Amino acid sequence: MGKNKGPDPPNFQKYGVPFYSAAWVPYKSIKFDQKEDREQSTDEVSGGHKSSTAPESSAAQDYVVFAGGGGEGGSGIPNAVVLSRFDSASYALSDQPVAKLGTGSHLPYRMAVHPGGDGLVCSFPKSCRWFEWDGEKSEEAHELGLKSSDKVLTKLKDVGQQLALAFNNEGSALAAGGDDGNLRVFMWPSMEIILNEASAHTTVKDLDFSLDGKYLVSLGNRGPARVWDMTSSTVVASLSKENDEIFSSCRFSESNDKNQVLYIAAVTDKGGSIVTWNTNTWKRIRTKPVVRDTISAFNVSPDGKLLACGTTQGDILILNSTSMRVQTIVRKAHLGFVTALAFSYDSRGLASVSLDSSARVTLIEDKKNTGGLSLWVIVFIILLAIAVYFMKNEGILN
Repeated sequence: MGKNKGPDPPNFQKYGVPFYSAAWVPYKSIKFDQKEDREQSTDEVSGGHKSSTAPESSAAQDYVVFAGGGGEGGSGIPNAVVLSRFDSASYALSDQPVAKLGTGSHLPYRMAVHPGGDGLVCSFPKSCRWFEWDGEKSEEAHELGLKSSDKVLTKLKDVGQQLALAFNNEGSALAAGGDDGNLRVFMWPSMEIILNEASAHTTVKDLDFSLDGKYLVSLGNRGPARVWDMTSSTVVASLSKENDEIFSSCRFSESNDKNQVLYIAAVTDKGGSIVTWNTNTWKRIRTKPVVRDTISAFNVSPDGKLLACGTTQGDILILNSTSMRVQTIVRKAHLGFVTALAFSYDSRGLASVSLDSSARVTLIEDKKNTGGLSLWVIVFIILLAIAVYFMKNEGILN
């Protein structure tokens, strides 16, 4: 990894697949085929009293799913959706995938995991496919798996390459943005059309739902970003670029004052910036340059406190969303440029992937103690200065 000639750290693994997307699995929301349920039914019939509560999995029971590959051709690089396990106690990604589903000559590009644990949708060159979690939860085993689903997403069949996919927070709507500029939003799981805009952009690069699901923001390869009202299925705002900006990624979040904000990662000749937007007026709040390199991936933590940027140089930056100051930098986290970033549901871990076939999980350092120490140091210096001042006035110090 990077210029380090020693062994790779346990939180960094290579799985032989160039990755384009990454997401954490909502493990606690998955509806397993539970062995306990069947045993409980038997016990109830025979007069037994078995607890109806399934055993809680380990706190370190975290799974991350990745997707990518070498595309068509005889390169020998597989196309696959890969499921890996992360153990926070040992700070380690499993050295071998928990599950690895080959997809033949079809490259899985972007994906969206259903927040309610139903499964995940993944985009391929011509269509989108649905995958489901597999496994049986019991006292002996809690291993998770992944399998192809028999469910066919008819409305996303033969629609061409989808470059962006997203569920809303409730999991009741799915948005898909295509290479052809077509933006589609469906009710989930009925797949009833909510919005179908054939010319939303020349090409849809990224999209995201607001926290309440009322709005959807979409970015194109050029021109302004657009904000769509999901109730009326109309554009309610057009977010213009300034100077030589190129919008690359967008995410809604919540600020410290509990107001909703929109972040857009922008690329300029001088490097990468984060633009913050007011979601009531749709006006810019501020534009903050954060890195001299190009931002190739961007995301926001679920608690809204952190922003993450991946660069074309393979670096990862984690920023405080209030101050916009860089909190952590992982230089050469990957040899290739960072293609996707995903925060864990508790905002404590950041998964990142690259075209160099590597996956990494970075644990977020708690800066509270450091901040508190700095405050006490400042207070101590002020009190010391006051004491010295009075001692001089009293003639105690010459």
